[in-house]
Amino acid sequence: MSPSWGRSRGRTSSPALPVARGEKVLASAEAADGTVFAGTRDAFYVAADGETRRVPWEEVEAADWDRDTDTFRLSEVGSWGDLRPVHTATLADPGRLLELVRERVTASVVLQRHVPVAGRRGLRVIARRAPSGSGGVQWVYEYDEGVDPDDETVREAAREALEVMRRDVGLP
Repeated sequence: MSPSWGRSRGRTSSPALPVARGEKVLASAEAADGTVFAGTRDAFYVAADGETRRVPWEEVEAADWDRDTDTFRLSEVGSWGDLRPVHTATLADPGRLLELVRERVTASVVLQRHVPVAGRRGLRVIARRAPSGSGGVQWVYEYDEGVDPDDETVREAAREALEVMRRDVGLP
């Protein structure tokens, strides 16, 4: 996450947003084009053109805020080689949404470790789960630029790191 998150600048209310049963919108912001971004304890929501997308916090790969351009960007966890869904908008008044995104994404990370493969380049093995603690731990690999996940050396390093980390968090 970018260290340049802004402070809350005001309102936290926005148009009504359909969220999952038992969830409550804690912060939201509306973009100039009418897209609504919102967060609950369990998920991030994007509502545009009559459709609402729910992204559990443990499936948020990264979020950035550029205070100079008021641009918010959130990318979802994806599969290697596939385009990851990215949600970008100019938010003139992000309210408390930025603080909520940072807090909830951070709360979803159980453990993260960088594994060097070639010099400093390598991969990250990340254990994540819903901030509420419900559900199991999801394991994610993130590869540094130039690291081929199909290379057998990389695969072996990933397997070994995953095994060690599973033991570290008490999972079989």
